[in-house]
Amino acid sequence: MSNDVIRKLPNHLRAFILEQPYSEYTWQNQAVWRYVMKKNINHLTSVAHDSYLDGLRKTGISVDQIPRMEGMNRILKEIGWAAVSVDGFIPPNAFMEFQAYNTLVVAADIRTIEHIEYTPAPDIIHEAAGHAPIIANPEYAEYLRRFGEIGSKAISSAQDYELYEAIRHLSIIKEDPNSLEKEILEAESRIFRISSNMGEPSEMAKIRNMHWWTVEYGLIGDLESPKIYGAGLLSSIGESTWCMSNEVRKEAYTIDASNVEFDITKPQPQLFVTPNFAHLSLVLEEFANTMALRNGGLGGVKKLIDSKDLGTIELSTGIQISGKFNEVISDEFGKVVYIKTIGPTALAYKNKELIGHDKSYHNEGFGTPIGKLKGINISIENMSPTDLVAYGIFEGKKSKLNFKGGISVAGKIITGKRNLQGKIILISFKECTVKIGDEILFDPSYGQYDMAVGESIVSAFSGIADTNSYVLNFNAPKEKTHKISYNKKELKLHNLYKEVRIMREKNSLNIKKIQAIHKNLVNNYPNEWLILLEIYELLYNGQFKNLESIILKNLENLSQQNQITHLIKDGIEMIKSQNIIYN
Repeated sequence: MSNDVIRKLPNHLRAFILEQPYSEYTWQNQAVWRYVMKKNINHLTSVAHDSYLDGLRKTGISVDQIPRMEGMNRILKEIGWAAVSVDGFIPPNAFMEFQAYNTLVVAADIRTIEHIEYTPAPDIIHEAAGHAPIIANPEYAEYLRRFGEIGSKAISSAQDYELYEAIRHLSIIKEDPNSLEKEILEAESRIFRISSNMGEPSEMAKIRNMHWWTVEYGLIGDLESPKIYGAGLLSSIGESTWCMSNEVRKEAYTIDASNVEFDITKPQPQLFVTPNFAHLSLVLEEFANTMALRNGGLGGVKKLIDSKDLGTIELSTGIQISGKFNEVISDEFGKVVYIKTIGPTALAYKNKELIGHDKSYHNEGFGTPIGKLKGINISIENMSPTDLVAYGIFEGKKSKLNFKGGISVAGKIITGKRNLQGKIILISFKECTVKIGDEILFDPSYGQYDMAVGESIVSAFSGIADTNSYVLNFNAPKEKTHKISYNKKELKLHNLYKEVRIMREKNSLNIKKIQAIHKNLVNNYPNEWLILLEIYELLYNGQFKNLESIILKNLENLSQQNQITHLIKDGIEMIKSQNIIYN
């Protein structure tokens, strides 16, 4: 990996990266890539944002062949980005975090010819031809990075991951030509069951909606005649045309889009239009202001508890507590007075783990009171050294701290840790008892008690404060994208695609070979339209008019099949007009 951006990726994201399986792309796959790219570029010239075609050149995306990650990275590093190959959908938090590190996640597989217009599974056409070109626009690239930075901190619900796995499964089997209809219907029913019982949408669900309606399916400009910038539209032959019709509602993009759900398996009934890229960042900041990341408090802790996943809270002193939160106690005014985690927990300050307070030390969980002491207006964090002595908070002193919320901490102070401003952020006790009323929260037999200091919770977010020290591990999805097995007949067909391609690339027409390939297709592959288009392109306006007419007639006959009529018609039109803007 020659790109410096990739070298800076944290270790926990590397579990998702795989080597691009370039040798597994068939010659038919290469033809699918070429057809989609030619057709899209031909159409997108008039409907895509100006940055798109320029971005294709800047990011090294070729019309003629599926890009290699190595080649893309050599070019992407010039604009401060990188690309990595992954297996299909990855968890939303991981996807967002890659984005925060200026890294484009590229699904390794490519859609089959049966799904040439649209695939429910992410593929290299969608990622490389859709996402990569538009990030050449600096303003949009910064929005994308910032979106990843904020989105990776969004808190999920326990149901979100279940829904993610269900969507991933459906996308995998729908792209597999060997899947049974019964399997697909069962997978769709599963998604419906889960999505019908999600409850209040989580932060991740809402920001995922925003991602969909901007990065994936966004329009830009005015409502009457917008341009396309969303990768899902840029990479879909069908939807890039459909989205411009009056049948698709165009609505102004606002924070309300965060509440609009989407269905990956169907064309979208409405799309959102941003006036410019700067507006995207304004809406993102507006949404970020609603998140626990910026508000903390009781609501933030409750979201972390509901997620049943690793999360972090930050107190007003800056001390951060990372782990799985399982309990919160609040007073009658809704203020947090005590929080508790279960299992390995780490303490940090400014995203740097505190020495001696890693997850192995607090391996059974962590609990601490939050707030001011009873009867004292000044909070512990704001006490001067003189105040601390006056209130009996100093090393070697046996103290009893009674908090406003009803928590009492009684024990002998061993030591304390201060932040860069000299404020105490952590006090350690021995022979300590922590209680609320008569309930014991910490017993002296448990050992040393470490109390985080802070008047309030100012932030709560998904993930760990210091990911490297915590040694965070993301597990790659259990279900892998199905590798399609080809029989001998299909492999022979792919080889025919190869022979046609070699002739085109060498600009060397072997008419006897073309006649033999055509005969083979008529006898053994009567429904193969894409390779016929490639042969017609070789023959068009040449000296072999008779064979050219025969091929054209074959294509016209095949176009009687409704599902591919427009694909063949558009392919012929592109060849005749040679209206290919980018090559």
